[in-house]
Amino acid sequence: MANKQLAKQKRRQLRTRSKFHGTAERPRLSVYRSNKSIYAQAINDDTSKTTVSVKGSTLTLKKGMTKSDLAYEVGKSIASKLITKKIKAVVFDRGMYAYKGRVKKLAEGLRDGKITV
Repeated sequence: MANKQLAKQKRRQLRTRSKFHGTAERPRLSVYRSNKSIYAQAINDDTSKTTVSVKGSTLTLKKGMTKSDLAYEVGKSIASKLITKKIKAVVFDRGMYAYKGRVKKLAEGLRDGKITV
């Protein structure tokens, strides 16, 4: 069962990565989700440099905050950092993760932070 799921994730990752390319004006926003936290980074693929990054573990947690709430806060935080760098749009690269749950909440946080996804 684990091998089937891993193969499915790898196929999804290759399918999504082949379609996205980040530039200086519209960087690729890559998402990594672990069991405890969520990470996001904006990458300029032309120069292979990370423009902005945010870790969920560095944000201050409020009592009763769920992992989905944390993902939303990561989205809002990276949106504010992108606005200060004068970036208004990103290409959302969810990697091997399905667009639901924490990944979806992160995208909603980006949109609420006035970033076009």
